[in-house]
Amino acid sequence: MTNRLAHEVSPYLQQHAHNPVDWYPWGEEALAKARAEDRPIFLSIGYSACHWCHVMERESFEDESVAGILNEHFVSIKVDREERPDIDSIYMTAVQMMTGHGGWPMSMFLTPEGAPFYAGTYFPPEDRHGMPGFKRVLLHVAEAYRSRKEDVRQAADEVRNAIARQLDTGGGAAIEHRALDSAAMRIAQTYDRVNGGFGSAPKFPPSMTLDFLMQVAWRTNDRTLEEIITTTLTKMARGGMYDQIGGGFHRYSVDERWLVPHFEKMLYDNALLARLYTRAWQWKRDPESARIAHEILGWVQREMTSPEGGFYATLDADSEGEEGKFYVWSRREVIDVLGADDGRVFCDLYDITEGGNWEGHNILNLTRAPDTDTAHSKSKLYEIRAKRVWPGRDEKILAGWNGWMLAAFAEAAMAFDRDDYRDVCRRNADFLLTRIKDGRLVRHHTINGLLEDYAGVAWGLTLAYEATHERRYLDAARGLVEQILERFSDDAGFFDTPVDHEPLLTRPKDLFDNATPSGNSLACDVLLRLAILYGEPRYADAATKTLEALFPLTQRYPSGFGFLLGVAEWRAGAPKEIAITGSGETFRALRRAAGETYLPHRVIVAGEGSADLPLMQNRDPDRAYVCEAYACLEPTSDPERLRALLR
Repeated sequence: MTNRLAHEVSPYLQQHAHNPVDWYPWGEEALAKARAEDRPIFLSIGYSACHWCHVMERESFEDESVAGILNEHFVSIKVDREERPDIDSIYMTAVQMMTGHGGWPMSMFLTPEGAPFYAGTYFPPEDRHGMPGFKRVLLHVAEAYRSRKEDVRQAADEVRNAIARQLDTGGGAAIEHRALDSAAMRIAQTYDRVNGGFGSAPKFPPSMTLDFLMQVAWRTNDRTLEEIITTTLTKMARGGMYDQIGGGFHRYSVDERWLVPHFEKMLYDNALLARLYTRAWQWKRDPESARIAHEILGWVQREMTSPEGGFYATLDADSEGEEGKFYVWSRREVIDVLGADDGRVFCDLYDITEGGNWEGHNILNLTRAPDTDTAHSKSKLYEIRAKRVWPGRDEKILAGWNGWMLAAFAEAAMAFDRDDYRDVCRRNADFLLTRIKDGRLVRHHTINGLLEDYAGVAWGLTLAYEATHERRYLDAARGLVEQILERFSDDAGFFDTPVDHEPLLTRPKDLFDNATPSGNSLACDVLLRLAILYGEPRYADAATKTLEALFPLTQRYPSGFGFLLGVAEWRAGAPKEIAITGSGETFRALRRAAGETYLPHRVIVAGEGSADLPLMQNRDPDRAYVCEAYACLEPTSDPERLRALLR
């Protein structure tokens, strides 16, 4: 038994290709059928690494009786949110408005025109824990649409209008350090002094928020913020949310102390966290931060990189039908692998007991700072774990997500002066250049690029230029930025979809930095960088206009704008403009000095292909020039002097 999803390339959609549900992918065929037959649409949105998506499939979508109701009364559409974040954004806003919460699997009921009138997330097969059973929901919605169609359409119109109102930013405001400091203090008020992080369970890694706080702490020398940042970084890295054996962070912690993760691993989380720990090492020179950054990037190189140099999307939470089975250990297993003496030491350090710390198993977490090098022991355990049944890997290569991970490798290449990271940058950047066709960017397969793709790839390519000095990356980034200005612009920010995109319920504009930076935040970041690198004021003007339009929202909801607030820090200050000339040993020593220094707001130009850029004109060889607003300090060929100038 197969349905139309068998022809899709998304692993998530293919997972549902053998359901008895008559699934359609999103597209005109399904929408036209709903209109022609006047049937409501059941829209199910999820992603391949989503644990509860798998549960709802097993319980309901594989059930013949559930499929019978769906096939009789609805046109059923399945969407991979990672392929189509534009669709996901619209309907996630709707489900949050209608229910007060969101998540995946998302279960939406739409009019034939695509307007939502009833919404939920996971539904159990039968009534359970105060939740209505899915079959009962389906029959109730079908009857409501049949007998109270006018009420349904009125409710849908109200939701549509409410979504449209959300795009109103309510005016603008000037970007000032005083307001940024106030935003940092408001975020700090929710700090968990015991466990690090913010608020209570569940806890997501606050990578963008911590990066913003780090910038403020660096500028103000605020010891309170410093303690918040360093404690949270340490607690996260030592917890079970971090894969202590293989590197990389899981999606989030279900408890307040970072012990029990939701076990899927996402490329975007690890891109943001690798970059954060790299910058933390630059700031404080803490070797644990460097270790975590290297382990994350090592995991990506080892397990998440395609032969062409692209980065895969996710690793599943489940293996052999059980969440987390791949990652947990018994004490006996560890001692059998490491031997009695080394095994006891390792178990003591990583909280491995006979009874276990989670459902009879052990999730490895550090109970204290390591007092011995455990790398050899972890390597042995990794070899044994690699023989287990692996979680599923979603091998989609999404342009925007790749841009974020490219940025992480580029910053690490500069900070740690690692040529192997530069090689990764070149391979991935060259791969992403193949996604640009006639100036337009492809997100995945045949799906056109969205704002997060254009901005994310431009951001990654710009930082890859700094790391490798390959001019073609910078010029490609500029081409993508021109596309953003031409095809995504609005009076207040940028739309998620280009002007020639397929019509949707509304033209979405994601303003908040949620699990990932918004396209608006990324666009502002790369516009400000390229404004300096190319001496192009209109790029800075476009970024400033967007930042000022969104700035009042950042004051009301600072924790929802971690990345944008960091970009506002850039705009409010004076970024360092660093030009390094030459190509020999002096050049490499100067580049190392600049790269390892924590400068949250900087651009670097270097390499023979950059002679025409404003910052490189009329420069002597084997020198470093440090400038602000095109006013330069005296050049130097001494790395120590350069470090002093940058400080």
